[in-house]
Amino acid sequence: MSGIYIHIPFCKQACHYCDFHFTTSLKHKEALIDALLQELMLRKDEAITPIETIYFGGGTPSLLTYAELQKIIDTVYQKYAVVAAPEITLEANPDDLTSAYLKELNASPVNRLSIGIQSFRDQDLRLMNRAHNSEEAHRCLSEARALFENISIDLIYGIPELSSADWNANIGIALSYDIPHISSYALTVEPNTALPKLIQKGIIPPVKDELAQQHFQILIDMLASANFDHYELSNFGKPSYYSKNNTAYWLGKSYLGIGPSAHSYNGVQRSWNIANNIQYIKALQANQLPAEIETLSKRDRYNEYVMTGLRTMWGVSLQKIVEEFGPTYKTYLLKQAEKHLQEHLLYLDNEQLFTSKKGKFLSDGIASDLFLLNLE
Repeated sequence: MSGIYIHIPFCKQACHYCDFHFTTSLKHKEALIDALLQELMLRKDEAITPIETIYFGGGTPSLLTYAELQKIIDTVYQKYAVVAAPEITLEANPDDLTSAYLKELNASPVNRLSIGIQSFRDQDLRLMNRAHNSEEAHRCLSEARALFENISIDLIYGIPELSSADWNANIGIALSYDIPHISSYALTVEPNTALPKLIQKGIIPPVKDELAQQHFQILIDMLASANFDHYELSNFGKPSYYSKNNTAYWLGKSYLGIGPSAHSYNGVQRSWNIANNIQYIKALQANQLPAEIETLSKRDRYNEYVMTGLRTMWGVSLQKIVEEFGPTYKTYLLKQAEKHLQEHLLYLDNEQLFTSKKGKFLSDGIASDLFLLNLE
């Protein structure tokens, strides 16, 4: 078992672009934390190898107090075997990372911060309805950098009216803090969010793929020059600072997902908890696991491996395709990849299939062309 992901479904306010499961009401926070602890206890036998990573995601996990975080981490240590030096990550927003809270976190087992900066420009933060401003972003990074070595920040590109020069400046500011890991995502218009409605009303300009692609290439070039490894489509890290939690996911290792809407994977089955806080709490109070389970077919596992592999610097191993799925899958894969190889969106090197620099931005679409859609 590579790690445990713990979903904290609370936020101060709703960002216009976010479609993750969360609520802005903290009314049931105590009951939900109790439910998280109960789920951890009920699922302890699923972890057959020591836990290497603990990841608090959300939502906004930095809305938890030091005592609440410690209680959850203590339960993991009490019920699971944990490696000597696990990576323990807390996703946090700049406005939550006060001087006092940072000092508490520094005294806790948390050893990695993932900070949702998104942009250093106030106009971008207002457009996205973020709870913090640029001043708070700068302050929290300065203070966090003095206390934590392992820090990641999130940046969003493709924001309407964010020029290439402005985006270049955003990346430059991030680099000035000597951050060893950066995750960066294109602003995406998700159906069940405020963003499409605001665009339709003309309040926010449309999101343009061409701008996002241009920003993505700037990102790749600037971070390569700063000695970051582009180890996954949206993730860049200095050597020894890749996210162990996320890398395990992309390499197909098993993990437990704890909390409402959290997903789990054991190599053969995928499960996901109900995305409803009250129903989640009630189920755990009755000692029931509120999850649906899907057993993955051989075709499903092949498709997932192709999709995740093409997003990473490790690529897709043709040898692994043969060993795990059979030679007919390799033949199919290479046939489907042929046009992308000719267009230099993919390339082969030592029996590994990779996306090229030109193809990285299109990797998910390319992967879908390589999927096996029909059963054998």
